[in-house]
Amino acid sequence: MTQGERQRLMAVLAKAEAASLQEKWQALAIDPLCSVLRGPETGLIGVKGHIGGGGDAFNFGEATITRITVRLRDSGHIGHAVHLGRDTQKVKLAAILDALAQDATYKERIFDAVITPLEKEQRIKDKKHQAQVAATKVDFFTLARGDE
Repeated sequence: MTQGERQRLMAVLAKAEAASLQEKWQALAIDPLCSVLRGPETGLIGVKGHIGGGGDAFNFGEATITRITVRLRDSGHIGHAVHLGRDTQKVKLAAILDALAQDATYKERIFDAVITPLEKEQRIKDKKHQAQVAATKVDFFTLARGDE
């Protein structure tokens, strides 16, 4: 798997809703044996902000994350996942999918049955959100007053 494909896989899995991910996983009908090498561990990570979106960095706060590392027993491939929140089942499933996608036998099935449909769902959700935001947009303008 190329670096770009893995980045795409990890980004989609991180943004996926747990129920939707579980549904697509069950449709795959794959149940590999795996060993948990690390985790699941839940902790905090520091979050930085940038003034004006691109200026100087400042400490914004902390966010809860959960991470896990698994190894598939048959192939030995190792999968990792780090997600915002405390959903250990979702993170474990993402790590298993990461490990399976490294195997040429499963890669295409995972992208066709899980990643591409999740991307489509996420695009639809983003468009709905953008439409909601656009509906509340307020245009401010300044009129020159004649008092001065």
